[in-house]
Amino acid sequence: MKAVYHQGEQSLKGVKYGEVEIDELKDTDVKVKLKTAGLNHRDLFIPGRHNENDSSLVLGSDGAGVVEEVGSGVDNVKVGDEVIINPALGWKENDVAPPEGFEIVGFPFNGTFSEYIVLPGENVLPKPGHLNWQEAGVLALSAMTAYRALFTRAKVKEGMTVLIPGATGGAGTFLLQFAKAAGAEVFVTSRDDSKMDTLHELGADKVMHSESDWDGVEEGLDGEKVDVVIESVGAATFNKSVDQLKRGGTLVAFGASAGDTVDFNLRKFFYGQYNLLGSTMASTEELEEMLKFIEKHNIKPVMDESYPLDKFEAAFDRLDKADMMGKIVFTI
Repeated sequence: MKAVYHQGEQSLKGVKYGEVEIDELKDTDVKVKLKTAGLNHRDLFIPGRHNENDSSLVLGSDGAGVVEEVGSGVDNVKVGDEVIINPALGWKENDVAPPEGFEIVGFPFNGTFSEYIVLPGENVLPKPGHLNWQEAGVLALSAMTAYRALFTRAKVKEGMTVLIPGATGGAGTFLLQFAKAAGAEVFVTSRDDSKMDTLHELGADKVMHSESDWDGVEEGLDGEKVDVVIESVGAATFNKSVDQLKRGGTLVAFGASAGDTVDFNLRKFFYGQYNLLGSTMASTEELEEMLKFIEKHNIKPVMDESYPLDKFEAAFDRLDKADMMGKIVFTI
């Protein structure tokens, strides 16, 4: 089958498009003919983690398609069902942290940038009826990550104030839509002025430039502090994010696209009685809750560009440069 895979050099230079073998179907597996797949930041990082001496690895964690074959031990889906891929392998119930053995589709096991995928039957769920194939194919990873960070970890509810730095990516646009649907007042930042109108259209109460004074009178929040910051940018914005918290406020971090290491003023942090929480992905239980939430509120992914698999280099480059607004999709 045709696929985008990594093999060899531990960098994006080792990513190729070509023929790979499909995995063997076990009794508990399903085989899905993929129609679409979503590109995520982790797809840029995995080639640097996949051992150059290992066999080929198909990249990709998100996808949607039609069930083509089911193992003898699978009873939750049947041939012909329209499904989305649940990228959480081995994390069923919501808990304080993922269990031992938790993995994500696309590393260390083959992913979704291919014509077919074979994976456990418990890792496919019905395609949401209000989404088209492109929207369904980019949904799960970013949306379930946003849902857990916002509701399980930060416990955002109606009337709270939320700041989302760098809200133009997949997770950021979901965070904005989810928080507004929950009745929160939402402030966001972007380093690209051309994307600010879209953020307003999605419901943002205030849109600030990433390089501006977030506390300022004209461009910022005029001294207003927030209950919650959902931080996925990393070192570039972390300390500015802490500065925007109310005393006793909560910062949830789930990404570090702009650097992993932060110089941290611990004394200011404990004097402020702040809460710092980590978050990553989400359980199948939370994914199912999220699917009900987006159906209730008619929430859809913000779609960016679409590419065929053999144009993966252009798609990867667009994501790496943060040129996108929302989600990049592969059509298969």
